[in-house]
Amino acid sequence: MLFNSLTFLIFFPLVTIIYFLLPHRARWAWLLAASCYFYMFFKAVYILILFFTIIIDYFAGILLENEKNAQRKKWWLIASLIANIGVLAVFKYFNFLNGNLSGLCTFFGSTNPIPYLSILLPIGLSFHTFQAMSYTIEVYRGNQKAERHFGIYALYVMFYPQLVAGPIERPQNMLHQFYEKHVFDYARVVEGLRLMLWGMFKKVVIADRLTLFVDPVYNHPNEYHGFQTILATIFFSFQIFCDFSGYSDIALGSAKVMGFDLMVNFNRPYFSKSISEFWKRWHISLSTWFRDYLYISLGGNRVSKPRTYFNQFITFMISGLWHGANWTFVIWGSLHGAYLVFGEFTKKFRGKLGARLGLGHFPLLNKLVQVSSTFVLATFAWIFFRAASFTDAITIIKNSLQISKTQLGMHILGTDAYNFVLCFIFIGIMEMVHWFLRKGDLNFVLNQLTLFTRWTIYILFVLFVINFGMFGDHQFIYFQF
Repeated sequence: MLFNSLTFLIFFPLVTIIYFLLPHRARWAWLLAASCYFYMFFKAVYILILFFTIIIDYFAGILLENEKNAQRKKWWLIASLIANIGVLAVFKYFNFLNGNLSGLCTFFGSTNPIPYLSILLPIGLSFHTFQAMSYTIEVYRGNQKAERHFGIYALYVMFYPQLVAGPIERPQNMLHQFYEKHVFDYARVVEGLRLMLWGMFKKVVIADRLTLFVDPVYNHPNEYHGFQTILATIFFSFQIFCDFSGYSDIALGSAKVMGFDLMVNFNRPYFSKSISEFWKRWHISLSTWFRDYLYISLGGNRVSKPRTYFNQFITFMISGLWHGANWTFVIWGSLHGAYLVFGEFTKKFRGKLGARLGLGHFPLLNKLVQVSSTFVLATFAWIFFRAASFTDAITIIKNSLQISKTQLGMHILGTDAYNFVLCFIFIGIMEMVHWFLRKGDLNFVLNQLTLFTRWTIYILFVLFVINFGMFGDHQFIYFQF
């Protein structure tokens, strides 16, 4: 079920109202049933995959907690991880690996006998797989007690607000919340609805409108050049942010209305002054997952400098592969890994250069240069993320360099000037809001305003969504992962 659909407009208040009307002991069952329905709305049969991993990890958690022998305990963890990664490998990476094997066989003049699988990738498989893995890892480490209530554990994996695109929660944050009794709280409900409205604005008013400019270029990269491709790439940077952070805001808001607190997944990432800071602000639940379970396990920064750089690079490369079974995603992740390593390697040199140039006397200019350069680096990497193939990505990069005066008109990508202007207006409004959010999160900032001002803002953004929203079958970008 899509958050930006009429179905969800009925589903959400119905589920929430019944949740508060039910006695506390029955609420987990209602939420689990609602979450199952929410997921089955996409493709019902794939819920069996979730049930398989839920059963495996539920019993794995108990076995891990009860096992006293360190070696056997380690093998139980490995078995659980293999089960989860195995499901991910079959549905997401089998055809990718098989395709590369076919290419290798062709190179050596032979034929690959292994057939391709005609299967669709289950919605949000990477997200709930990683959430399930975090549970068994935390139980193994002794940071979380095994959950004995099967229904509560199933709800931890399947909680509908964050089921298909995160945030990827840790058991320490979520499991105890399903046992807590949540009473109807007007202030909390208002805070949740604010987040949902803000997320809906970013999704249907900005992100879905930007597709009018992004899709033509990236679907037909040979037909566009110069300013057209540059504009489409910049617009994609905002499209993917508004699309994904919009989903996260709706997820956080819908959970908050019922009394649940999910982790913040975005914190104005395009205001970052470095790539390192960017990844502390972008998809925070995933970046911290890779930090805690992969980077630190590889040795983190507790090893030699060369090994630290390797750990950073390999972590980002694997995170790129997590996003999709395509070499373009591996390149995207590797680029960010290379950015981070280069930034760390040149940190002292850049500090000395900045001091010699006297940038410390112009803090605003210095910050502008840092933020702009970080945005440019991130935007360049987005080319490989969005392009359908490596060849298309290279075509986009080459064509971006072919600028002519005839491309500077308003009717740039085959759509009307009206939508072109609206994109700039609403991006500008969003960034103005982000500027105010430097003082705190959305609810903190709004609570400082007068009642009249708050309601004026609510009505204004509701009108934006109703009158300028691009409604239809616009799936969230991260659903494919």
